Amino acid sequence: MTYLNADTLPEQSAGRRFRALMDQPGILRLPGAHNGQAALQARAAGFDGLYLSGAAMTASMGLPDLGIITVDEVSFFIRQIARASGLPLLVDGDTGYGEALNAMHMVRCFEEAGAGAVHLEDQILPKKCGHLNDKRLLPAADMAAKVAAATRAARDLVVIARTDAAASEGVEGTVARAKLYIEAGADAIFTEALTSIEMFREIRAALPGVRLLANMTEFGRTPTLTAQEFEDLGYDMVIWPVSSLRVANRAQQRLYEALQRDGATTALLPEMQTRSELYQTIGLGEFEALDKSIIASSAPNWAG
Repeated sequence: MTYLNADTLPEQSAGRRFRALMDQPGILRLPGAHNGQAALQARAAGFDGLYLSGAAMTASMGLPDLGIITVDEVSFFIRQIARASGLPLLVDGDTGYGEALNAMHMVRCFEEAGAGAVHLEDQILPKKCGHLNDKRLLPAADMAAKVAAATRAARDLVVIARTDAAASEGVEGTVARAKLYIEAGADAIFTEALTSIEMFREIRAALPGVRLLANMTEFGRTPTLTAQEFEDLGYDMVIWPVSSLRVANRAQQRLYEALQRDGATTALLPEMQTRSELYQTIGLGEFEALDKSIIASSAPNWAG
């Protein structure tokens, strides 16, 4: 049923539902969904939770991933994905859009928009994609203070601390930061841009009992691993942040090239989602049925 019908909405908050997913056995698989349509397709494929990437959001807006979008812009993406799919959503919160008070504001906005979890990173602005060079990091104590502020602002929202320390501080620095962030109240740790399986093993061994999230982005520094391989390494969650956008972008590129070349879309018809498939995915029939079920209201007959 559509999100318009309150009787079918989940009774628990998105944060509590995300925590329940984390408590289930096996690794939690969170595919990236860059808009509501992608979220519906991921749900139809059988996924129980989703991820919203800052890189996917900015790229879909024609912008680089440098932390230049705002809380309100991200909240728009959160609302459309949460409304469309109803699934618990982990959101990329970049650096929290500023300092401690800004991070608290981010948490409140994202939770109100329908997010189930957020991750906050220890870079300074302008931030970079975690798989690029020359990332600059906050002092660990400053990041810990930001994490503590974010957890104080959260009601049910899961707060995950991301560290980009692997490139500049190695496994030892990554572990030291992770321990500090857990002490500050983080629910889990996101170890970004690890470059070898051995690094995953060492960090897992050094952080017993800590929930760990892995990033399986394409064309990055991390070796290509399956969800099962990450689970075997002891990781608890894995994201594929930009995959949906990469596939959509390449398909759109082929479309525009064919349209320019042929003056028609005929060559791409076999690759297109049909009209009936689109309507089925977005639930047009459910919206129409809901509309027909509503009794038209009439104005009172006031005696003058």
